[in-house]
Amino acid sequence: MSTTHKRQKVIRSHPRLSLKQQCKILEIHRSGLYYKPKGESPLNLKLMEAIDKQFLEHPYYGVERMTDYLNLDLGYRVNVKRIRRLYKIMGLQTIYDKPKTTIKDKTSYVYPYLLKDLKITHSNQVWQTDITYIPMYRGFMYMAAIIDVHSRKILNWSISNSMSAEWCTELLKDTIQQYGAPQIHNSDQGSQYTSELYIATLKKHNIQISMDGKGRALDNVYIERFWKSIKYEKIYLNPPNGGLELYQNVKEYIQFYNTKRRHTEIGKVPPDQIFYQKNMAS
Repeated sequence: MSTTHKRQKVIRSHPRLSLKQQCKILEIHRSGLYYKPKGESPLNLKLMEAIDKQFLEHPYYGVERMTDYLNLDLGYRVNVKRIRRLYKIMGLQTIYDKPKTTIKDKTSYVYPYLLKDLKITHSNQVWQTDITYIPMYRGFMYMAAIIDVHSRKILNWSISNSMSAEWCTELLKDTIQQYGAPQIHNSDQGSQYTSELYIATLKKHNIQISMDGKGRALDNVYIERFWKSIKYEKIYLNPPNGGLELYQNVKEYIQFYNTKRRHTEIGKVPPDQIFYQKNMAS
């Protein structure tokens, strides 16, 4: 079934069912209502893919350094203004202060980083979340995910063509409904996570709020490592041709990641083994 037909079916069919119920029946997230990839010019799409790959390896590359890399190493002829715009579209934040690309709401909140020297001993103690750009065969989309730091399990994820606070908050609420509330929630200082809507949800569930220090992308290191894994092991190998294909590819990879992919840092076992073992013992 095409993306458009699925969206229309969700919207028009079964008026007595909520969107969440309809999406569950169709086996898509509510973000599936927005599965039409966003487009850019062919040149910009090539630049964004090149930027994404380089940034995964070198998250300290600012706009000017990335522009030099694209021009001098890859042979493009682009200016800083174009690359700064693409950084903003991709939601990239370097690990040092840079020209502001994320404008926070006047009512936004910033909280201290709570994970430094913290001993993480059990599942649902600390969650980390983030958004990343996903390159596709035509166009691009965004992916948000929530990871349990102790087990490295990807608890929940979603795909969308916009980076709204509502989208991120919906993902958070759904994850809490499935697994209960964590003790600590860590994110960057992006406008989605500092929004009144998102913060209110965390406070409602008495979750301690932790935020990365400005310009310190590595504070959110576990979710950043996951982005690198899914892109190199799945997305880059076979760029998806459409939103539903992307959804199925991500779903397949995360199933593998949680249940079969062995992680050295947690004893060379899959995340599910740690997450459910600890939960059953508690």
